[in-house]
Order: sequence, then structure tokens, then C-alpha cells
Amino acid sequence: MSWIILFFAGLFEVGWAVGLKYTDGFSKPLPTVLTLAAMAVSLGLLGLAVKELPLGTAYAVWTGVGAVGTVIAGIILFGESMALFRLASVALIIFGLIGLKLST
Repeated sequence: MSWIILFFAGLFEVGWAVGLKYTDGFSKPLPTVLTLAAMAVSLGLLGLAVKELPLGTAYAVWTGVGAVGTVIAGIILFGESMALFRLASVALIIFGLIGLKLST
């Protein structure tokens, strides 16, 4: 169950990272409130996950899911680069996440 909680914590990390783009420097109230709420949920879920998972593993997976998800969201929402080297680098992060899961 902790792995599922951790995965959702990572998804909420994607939510607040994308939300930062929409806050326009925290000058837009609704996106700012939603971004702050996503931050709180993400950290809260991470806190629950580290009750059972090793801290280093949980933190690495949380940031990894957030990084991969944010890159994908950036490509879809903002037309960011899909350069081969960039996608290969994301693939390395994914392999690292799988390795952490398999080793825990």
C-alpha cells in the first residue's frame, strides 16, 4: 500500500510543478491555491509512505515520478522538446525507479 501512496504523492508533485507555471509568479489566486493544495497533499502522502518505506528510496521515487511526470506534462501541455537525448534521459530515470522498487 505504501508504494501506491508514494505513486500518488508523485502525481500530486506533478500537479504542483505544472501548477507553478499557471500561477504566474503566484499572482493568480486560483492556480496559486490549487498549487499550494497539491503541494500539501503531495507532502502529506510522502509522509505516509515513509512510515513503511526507506526514506532515501521513498524520496528518490517521489522526485523521480514527479520529474518524469512533469517532463511528460511539459511536452503535452507546453510543447516542450521531445529530443531523443531528453527522452533517453527520462528513460534512465524510469529504469532507476524500477531498480529502487525491485531492491526494496
